[in-house]
Amino acid sequence: MLRIKGLTKRYRTGDLALKGIDIDVPDGQVMALIGPSGAGKSTVIRCINRLVEPTAGTITLNDTEIVGLRSGDLRRMRRRMGMIFQEYALVERLSVMENVLSGRLGYVGFWQSWARKFPQSDIDEAFRLLARVGLDHMADKRADELSGGQRQRVGICRALIQNPELLLVDEPTASLDPKTSRQIMRLIKELCAERKLAAIINIHDVMLAQMFAERIVGLKLGEIVYDGPPDKLTPAVLTQIYGEEDWASTIRKADDDAEPVDEAAPALPSIERDRLAGLT
Repeated sequence: MLRIKGLTKRYRTGDLALKGIDIDVPDGQVMALIGPSGAGKSTVIRCINRLVEPTAGTITLNDTEIVGLRSGDLRRMRRRMGMIFQEYALVERLSVMENVLSGRLGYVGFWQSWARKFPQSDIDEAFRLLARVGLDHMADKRADELSGGQRQRVGICRALIQNPELLLVDEPTASLDPKTSRQIMRLIKELCAERKLAAIINIHDVMLAQMFAERIVGLKLGEIVYDGPPDKLTPAVLTQIYGEEDWASTIRKADDDAEPVDEAAPALPSIERDRLAGLT
């Protein structure tokens, strides 16, 4: 359970980005944060992982209060929160496998991380995750050879290999085409259900939020103006969040017969698996 109480953020300029936000996110729930640019969506996520320091309030993840943590305790807490980025944040010259394993850097010693040597159990888990997202046959490819959707799936695997208690997802579909966007959102939803993992997704696409989130929180000028189920996100509510507009075409229900995440991927040749085992 993630519990946020009275979260406030005032920047040095005097701008008040968040005005006493209260949010509880239970295990297994996929929650979408929507709202116009400057509403405070990214600030919420960055306060949770302390990339931005809150001005006031508390943030508790499974009985650990995050705001007061310092140094090593904060680093250990960040291992419990997987982050998925809009621009993927992959190391382009490294392979898919190496990028996924970078999610374990917080768990290995300095020299192991410097030499990129990981336990066999971590490599096995990386293969399992890549197979789950349909990319095990691309484990040896460089990240700069991948499409946008493939890169985002690598980012998802990197976050999940941390074995997190919470996923923080920042605009995961902003650079993707509509079909790939649906696939990525569906994949995040399925993986959270499989792992009983809570997720907060900062997203601009209202339709995708309705299709794949169980709960939607609408922010405006640093305040919550809507917190409820997707089917209650009416044109009147969207007007309250974003302002006057014809919202009729924006509000749609998900297509239950939408395309699968991916076709079955070919198995990784054993010679590649043996070569990658050399990472240990």
